[in-house]
Amino acid sequence: MQAPTTTLTERSNCAAEESVVADNPVGEERSHAEWWMWVLTGALFLTYLLLSLRLHERLLTNSFDLAIFEQAVRSYAEGRLPVSEVKGPDFPLLGDHFSPIVALIAPLYWLWPSPKALLAVQAGLIAASVLPLTLWARRVLGSGMAVVIGVSYGISWGIASAISIDFHEVAFAAPLLAYALVALANGRMRQAACGALPLLLVKEDLGFSVAVFGVLIALRGARRLGITTAVVGLCGSLLQLLVILPFFNPGGGYGRLQWLGDSGGDNGGVGDLFYRFTIGLITPEIKMTTLVLVLAPSLFLALRSPLIWVAAPTLLWRFASSYDVPWGTTHHYSLVLMPIVFASFIDALVRRQSSKGSVRRYVASCAAIGLLLLPQFPLWRLFESSMWRSEPRVGVAHRLMARVPDGATVQASNALVPHLADRTSVSIYGWPTSRPNPQWIMVDTLVPWDQRWPLSESDERASLARARNSGYLTVAEQDGFVLLSRSG
Repeated sequence: MQAPTTTLTERSNCAAEESVVADNPVGEERSHAEWWMWVLTGALFLTYLLLSLRLHERLLTNSFDLAIFEQAVRSYAEGRLPVSEVKGPDFPLLGDHFSPIVALIAPLYWLWPSPKALLAVQAGLIAASVLPLTLWARRVLGSGMAVVIGVSYGISWGIASAISIDFHEVAFAAPLLAYALVALANGRMRQAACGALPLLLVKEDLGFSVAVFGVLIALRGARRLGITTAVVGLCGSLLQLLVILPFFNPGGGYGRLQWLGDSGGDNGGVGDLFYRFTIGLITPEIKMTTLVLVLAPSLFLALRSPLIWVAAPTLLWRFASSYDVPWGTTHHYSLVLMPIVFASFIDALVRRQSSKGSVRRYVASCAAIGLLLLPQFPLWRLFESSMWRSEPRVGVAHRLMARVPDGATVQASNALVPHLADRTSVSIYGWPTSRPNPQWIMVDTLVPWDQRWPLSESDERASLARARNSGYLTVAEQDGFVLLSRSG
């Protein structure tokens, strides 16, 4: 006998949707995107692109990670496996992160060989992730509520933080997650699995999220599909972590696993792991602050939806890590959480069988929180006069970099590396694994102390003196920029 295709949970969820729709006559089933959805998507794309390009033009992008990913895409565009000079001479990037999906950018890079191509792709991918969410919200809540939810999602702090910090492979995860979550919530199990499985090609940890999708699919009644999805996701991540990454990594192993140690525990080994996955998940307090901010846009209603479990693997590895940057709200680490939180928010509103007035209050509060947080995060920089002020030093930097010939080996200051990665073999000046004895060196000696990396001002000054003594000639020195070329 064939198993029933729907479960009590599914029927309950459908009944809840019908309850909300019954109160909202504009919530009839429509699967096509309305004009305002395309306008919203286009406006978000232009906003994200404007911010990221402006930051890049003002020398505020970095070698880690814009230049690294450009070197990866450049490798794919040339028909090679991805390598990065920034990580080390001919460093194989499949030994650092398993992200073959970035090869999809190669055709665009053939036409537009520039880091700006990567920034444009990222802006487009993240903007596109609003479409599945607004389509679903429009169907069950009505167009007005869908507009507010779409805008709130588009300006959410996790997205803003990701847009402002170079390019990252997880941009591909945003539309995949949004599509798969909406399909799962609406009982389209095969579509949910098909949307989730490509996450295995985005990053090595996302297979665990795929496994959670599989469990949720199984619990919704599609047991064979769900178990298969869960097994593929779990085995995929383990294969990447334990086999593929160590195979390509020059040092063997997967270096980031060491972040689960060094907890300060007394026992070491198992004791460190126990600490990391218990007390270490909530201390120091920055972790709880981040968790509160992750859930705040949904008024914590996301916790009422089983979809929120898809966020668990990402939160676990971030908070269990001894590397402190993922603990906070900066960088790109919360990008994958935003589609999950907002999909869970919509699902929670449906499940509550709330009246139209209650839904409006919840959605209005969601928008209010987004607006309240907006000035604290990078999208607000578009409204700051300093972002649009002309800086003569930037022009000087570009003129001096133009003197470096195509194909040359270069070491450059961190913020200059992304501007040279499309046409030279460039690495970071002062980084221990950079290719030694480059043909050219270009350094910005006026970098503020809090942005200096990897050399301090005194170390940089001493290093430049050693370079000159070893035969490098000063080609140009202007406005704090120093351009050296190796004699002979």
